[in-house]
Amino acid sequence: MKGLDILKNGCLEKVNNGLTSLSLLGRGDGIEIMKQTIPKGNLFALFPSEDASVQEYYYILQGEIELELNGEKVGLAQDDVFSAKNLQETFHFTAKTDVVLLAVSTAPTFHYLSEEINELRKVGEAVEKKDRYTFKHSARVSQYALKTATKMKLRKGRIENLFLASILHDIGKINIPEKVLKKPGKLTDEEFTMVKKHPGDGADMIRKTAYADLADIVEQHHERIDGRGYPLGLTGDEILLEAKIIGVCDTFDAMTEDRAYRKAYSANYAMNEIKSLAGIQYDPEVVKAFEEAMLQDGKIF
Repeated sequence: MKGLDILKNGCLEKVNNGLTSLSLLGRGDGIEIMKQTIPKGNLFALFPSEDASVQEYYYILQGEIELELNGEKVGLAQDDVFSAKNLQETFHFTAKTDVVLLAVSTAPTFHYLSEEINELRKVGEAVEKKDRYTFKHSARVSQYALKTATKMKLRKGRIENLFLASILHDIGKINIPEKVLKKPGKLTDEEFTMVKKHPGDGADMIRKTAYADLADIVEQHHERIDGRGYPLGLTGDEILLEAKIIGVCDTFDAMTEDRAYRKAYSANYAMNEIKSLAGIQYDPEVVKAFEEAMLQDGKIF
């Protein structure tokens, strides 16, 4: 049924570091819901966050834990709840028995532990190693995208998704032969057809993971608002805003870095070219926000 998701007998992804295991039960709009299992005798901790707005909630499904608070030992057991916001110090807990917690966090952090994301990032790194001209391209695009999204005042959850999608946006290029990626001259029609498949190929890889909600962003990052993009030929509002942002940032980085077939253009030249296509290929609001971010950074003048 539309709007309803059911997850039976499992989780989206599970990681285990030997001291604790963490299962991702759900994610979306900047929130993660997890089940954490801590074996008896192990320690775990709550750390201060750089973001004072982050909130974390823990419900004890089973077991007993103990922490030291103001010099006294405090015990917590099944059905007890503890939470954290704007911590000023680290709090350590000891599992007195095997413990299972239900955790809800407004700061998505599971992707830092995710083996699936790490594997996808390795694919992206392999793509960039195939072509020295695109080395660190995705990292630069992700930084441009974050700054643009901040200027546009996107919600925190959308910015998190945008960041991950921009890091992964070119992983589908792993299927493009190296000789095509490095070709110094104009691509043949057949070669360009290969290239146009990479957004869809990347999206297909992501749809097999717990991060399937990023797939459409990756698939659409070469779409253009006049319908002349690829692979789907979407127009205007059919294209996700996050994909529009990556599209502008991707173009700027491609133009301002050396390529096998040409030397880099200046940042000012690239910005002017993108501005000339605002309202044609690129969303005008995205272009405006991107320009403001680049001016603030001193990248253009």
